[in-house]
Amino acid sequence: MGGIMTADELPAWVFPPPGGFTADDLDRIPDLPPHTELIDGSLVFVSPQKSFHALVLDLLVYGLRSQAPAELRVRREMSVVLNRGNRPEPDLCVVRAEAVLESADETAYRAEDVVLAIEVVSPESRERDNKRKPQLYAEAGIPHFWRIEQGTGRRPVVYVYELDRVTGGYVPTGIHHDRLKLGYPFTVDIDLTEIDAM
Repeated sequence: MGGIMTADELPAWVFPPPGGFTADDLDRIPDLPPHTELIDGSLVFVSPQKSFHALVLDLLVYGLRSQAPAELRVRREMSVVLNRGNRPEPDLCVVRAEAVLESADETAYRAEDVVLAIEVVSPESRERDNKRKPQLYAEAGIPHFWRIEQGTGRRPVVYVYELDRVTGGYVPTGIHHDRLKLGYPFTVDIDLTEIDAM
């Protein structure tokens, strides 16, 4: 039978250093769980995702990749270095093509290379996805942000935001239920009802 582990048996990353972890630490800490994020100097671990989460990502990855212009690339579950103490992992992001290495061995992108960050809200991440992450993305200057919630059945509802350079925060520009049709950050037309057949 398993018992409670002592401090000596726990991985070193359980105990944050003075001042918290840094964005660079995520590449150096051995044996971190997959998709570990850094928010305000603290490690955040991801819970198992619902099927809805995976279906939305599949739908959007295909739709965005088929419509993105040549100067942009769509990336799934790649972290973004916002500053020293914040390296979240959006569910999807659209980055400038010049930020993508030919070797494909990058572990993160810089905020200035991200055009769009997308979060699919999960019950355990609701507070972060609705409040803290959009605030951090806006402060880092990422021009577009989408938040996706589960609507009726498996249908997604996409909340679209654009950065207001004067206030430094996001302003809502639309709520999309059955069809995601936009002109920015590039021309997008995705039939969200296709998720019914997935």
